[in-house]
Amino acid sequence: MPRAFLVVMDSVGCGGAPDAGAFFNGDLPDTGSNTLGHIAAACAEGRADEGRSGLLKMPNLDALGLGAAIRLSTGARAEGLDALPEGLWGVAEEVSPGKDTPSGHWELAGLPVPWDWHYFTETSGSFPAEVIAKVCEIAGTDGILGNEHASGTEIIARLGERHEETGWPICYTSADSVFQIAAHEESFGLDRLLRLCEALAPHLHAMKVGRVIARPFTGPPGLYERTGNRRDYAIEPPGTTLLDWATSAGRTTYTIGKIRDIFAGRGAGHVLKGPDRDLMSYLSQCVETAEDGSLTFANFVEFDSLYGHRRDVSGYARHLEWFDAQIGSVLNALRPDDLMLFTADHGNDPTWPGTDHTRERVPVLAKGPYSGQVGVRGFADIGASVAAHLGLPDRGAGESFL
Repeated sequence: MPRAFLVVMDSVGCGGAPDAGAFFNGDLPDTGSNTLGHIAAACAEGRADEGRSGLLKMPNLDALGLGAAIRLSTGARAEGLDALPEGLWGVAEEVSPGKDTPSGHWELAGLPVPWDWHYFTETSGSFPAEVIAKVCEIAGTDGILGNEHASGTEIIARLGERHEETGWPICYTSADSVFQIAAHEESFGLDRLLRLCEALAPHLHAMKVGRVIARPFTGPPGLYERTGNRRDYAIEPPGTTLLDWATSAGRTTYTIGKIRDIFAGRGAGHVLKGPDRDLMSYLSQCVETAEDGSLTFANFVEFDSLYGHRRDVSGYARHLEWFDAQIGSVLNALRPDDLMLFTADHGNDPTWPGTDHTRERVPVLAKGPYSGQVGVRGFADIGASVAAHLGLPDRGAGESFL
């Protein structure tokens, strides 16, 4: 039986979303945002030369159709991405009313989000009194720190020492539907932080807050560093997804990166987590050893978490080039009847004002027993296509383009 590998390059959008004007970074609509196109332009103009230089170099994905997908999405050429497509290629646009991680991934897996998420819109004094009281009750503290929109690294640097002095958890949010809690692994305790987030999650999920995220850190004051023990407690999908369809059919699933957390563990199978460099090794191992008929679902988050939100154009370009260089040998190891499909869950244009995701179309690129242009599709068509390749009876809300 054929195998399938669905690889999400988190936030690697390609512009052109027709409803971008309804989504904002602060007061600025996302109209005109273009993560890949603007990074390519910055590279060509010498504005992304920290740790790299010259045009954006992504020959492996460009050969599948990356540059062609950007042109299809926006009508504009991306500097340095001019290859004649050899793979299956196109773009996809989202219908779910959000530009967040769960919305994008659920819809990619065949399940558009049927509700509006709850957001904490106030940038300071962000949380209702009843939410703060619930955190204090579960944590056994007299208060919290933060209560604002913030960058995780910045708020830990600013409030970490006060956190260690008081024992109060650092609570913060962003433009996403999230409630994040940072705490020191030693002085507060990693297990205690995870128990706090797990116990709090049902209360936030009832409000339609998408995720409660544990953000542990270590180190002395002035040298705090977040660890790899992050845990996302996501609201459970309200219907079945590609992972459910595969497991219901008796197929083995491998979830790489934060996929297990995004889908609240449903259909997660073998769970492989770590930084992106480790995830690339896991993906390569799955190509070598995964069972016939299996589904591997991967998310590479560092495009988004390390470079998009921080508006680091050079860093984002470096990571794109690293990913492309590494994926070459993975593609070469695929079996003739394997499908490896690359896409994204939203944009996060590092040249754009603000720090939020951007509403964009995403590339659809695949290597396997298919080729040619698939045009502009819906996110859910990706899940339906992977299901069709695997011979699964469920196809969700999408229509296969294979």
